[in-house]
Formats: sequence, structure tokens, C-alpha cells
Amino acid sequence: MSSNAATQTEVRARHAGFHRDVMSVAGRALRSIPRDPEAVYPALVIPIFFFAVNIGALQDLAEEIPGLDYKAFQLPVAIIFAVTGISRAITLVTDIQTGYFDRLALTPVSRFSLLLGLMVADIALVVALTIPVLILGFIVGVRFETGFLGILMFMGMAGAWGLAFTGFPYAIALKTGNPAAVNVSFLLFFPFVFLTTIFVPLEAMTGWLQAIATYNPVTYLLDGLRSLVTDSWDWVAILRGMGAIVLVGAVSMTLAFMAFVGRARRA
Repeated sequence: MSSNAATQTEVRARHAGFHRDVMSVAGRALRSIPRDPEAVYPALVIPIFFFAVNIGALQDLAEEIPGLDYKAFQLPVAIIFAVTGISRAITLVTDIQTGYFDRLALTPVSRFSLLLGLMVADIALVVALTIPVLILGFIVGVRFETGFLGILMFMGMAGAWGLAFTGFPYAIALKTGNPAAVNVSFLLFFPFVFLTTIFVPLEAMTGWLQAIATYNPVTYLLDGLRSLVTDSWDWVAILRGMGAIVLVGAVSMTLAFMAFVGRARRA
């Protein structure tokens, strides 16, 4: 063996571990949020605006329905507006366009951590967004019949829904690498929310809209969230709400991970 061969040491990048990879990607995504405030501020302004306007315009009329507390009825709607469609998909698009995603794919980092880390950051962001909306609800007099544990479950279900919906913008980001297409993905949100029990209970809706809302998973998500506010642990409504989250998440995450596999292969 030559002296050069004996003294040479092969240096290789070492895999840090799946958990560390996920946390590294999530930390980078969270640190980028202050540099991208336009992606967060609307998620606070829009739900607060709709909450105030809906209560101001419809409360007296809606509360003619016996037993309806319209402020409590509208709080889950405001939460859904806050957390739906909030994701770091734009960050992913930027990484794709700049080639950073391709460079990461050449490293020993776990491939799926590149997407899962962003989703971990999304969970932290959407849960944080529920806090100011809940505070507003408390200010106007909304109280949770299920107490502190109900508030925690309310935030958890809202965060799970926000995560379930993020699969759609991630799938579009990975498939197209186009920021305009990702921004347009927010339009998917409108039929989910407006064709449901956003303004009045299901039984007060007209026939055709009632039929559509019956098959809309957001109807059952809203029912589950509302039950945590106004009822005492209605597990039927809660489990239906969780089922709606799982259904939408199964579809969106399948699309997202299929698009991710295709993008990773090209990278």
C-alpha cells in the first residue's frame, strides 16, 4: 500500500437521522415566515373580518332560530378561514425554481423529510393562528362548554384540518413548480367552505344547498368544532368531524406524496 493511499481519508456526508432531518427542514421553514408576512397576515385579517361582519349583519336574524348562539356558531367558521390553505408551499416552489431542492436531493437527507418538515412547520403555524381568533371569540363572549380540554381539542382539530388541506397546494407546487398555480390553489377552499353551514344550520338551508352541504366534509368538521363550544362532549359530532379531516387528508396527502415522488425522481 502506498504512503499516499495510507494517509488519505475518505470523507463522506453522514445521514443525521430522519427525525433530525424533519426538524431541520421545519426550523428553516419557520424561520422564513417573518420574511414572508404577506402569506400570514391575510390568514388573520380575513377570518376576523368575516367574523365581525357575519355577526354584525346576521346575528339578530339568525338567533330567531331557537337555541342558536350565533357568536359561538361563527367562531369555528373564523377558525377554518384562518387555517385553511396556509402552507409553506411557496417556499417549496422557491426551492424548486432556485435549484435548492435538487441540491438537497443529492445530499444524504431523507427524501420525505423535505416535505414532512414543511408540514411540521405548517402545523405549528396553523395552531398559532387559532390563538388570536379564539381570543377574539372570548372577548365577544363565546365560552366553551367543554372547558379547557375542549379548547385544546378544538385547536387540535383545527390544526389537523389545516394540515389535511395543505396537501393540495403542495401537490400543485411539486407538480408545476409555479407560484401562480400555488396561489390559485386557494380557490379550492371556496367550495369547501361556502357550500356548507357557514351562515346558518343545515336544517335552515334551502333544498339544493342543503343537499350539497350534506355531502361536504366541512359541514361535519364545523359540527364537530361547534359541539366543543356549545355542547358537552358530543362524541358523535366530534368523531364525524375527525372523519372528515381524515377523508380530506387521505386524498390531499396521496396527491402530495405522489407529486413528491415524481419531483424527487426528476431531481
